[in-house]
Amino acid sequence: MLISEIFFSLQGEGELCGVPSVFVRTSGCNLRCAWCDTPYASWNPEGRQMAVDEIVAEVERHPCEHVVLTGGEPMIAAQVHELASELKLLGYHLTIETAGTVAPGGICCDLASLSPKLVNSAPDVRQHAAWHKRHEAERWKPDVIREWIQKYPHQFKFVVSRPEDLIEIEGMLAKIGPGIPKHKVQLMPEARTLEVMRGRANWLADLCRDHGYRYAHRLHIELWGNRRGV
Repeated sequence: MLISEIFFSLQGEGELCGVPSVFVRTSGCNLRCAWCDTPYASWNPEGRQMAVDEIVAEVERHPCEHVVLTGGEPMIAAQVHELASELKLLGYHLTIETAGTVAPGGICCDLASLSPKLVNSAPDVRQHAAWHKRHEAERWKPDVIREWIQKYPHQFKFVVSRPEDLIEIEGMLAKIGPGIPKHKVQLMPEARTLEVMRGRANWLADLCRDHGYRYAHRLHIELWGNRRGV
């Protein structure tokens, strides 16, 4: 597997925010988000090839019970199912952070952290015409999302750039189907710096309060800024 990085930190987003976790970041993605904060795992994939047993040994070096498979898009990584199975056999709680464009295929998972991409994610068509077309074709797969939520405990994380994004989010939720509790839907400010995050947090927190959704802070940016290994 091509692995960008493995590090021990606090989960910065979602229901398990603040929980000590080992992050296994695979390198490679089937999307190209304009605001991607891990370009080294998507736009310019980098890392080193690691065998499953080598990855597991690195995870075991750290004193914690939670592992996060993230990316890039971990669900396109070779041997991701095998890696998830090995980690689960060792008793780890396993979160998979995914855009929800690839079906789970029976993968071991304790929490599916689903982050469907909005229109705001599309790369500039003038600079990246081919990727813009591919990204728009791949970013939103409601049938795949439904398969995830029918089979696994889950949470939704939507990246929000402007208040008007809520209209699109609610349209996407309606296409997935009824019965998604609003507290399972987390709205997260699109930001790669602390200043931008705090600026958007003010109106986004109000939006969440007024519409019943959950505000998703980005703890790692608050504590350490936008840098690798946190």
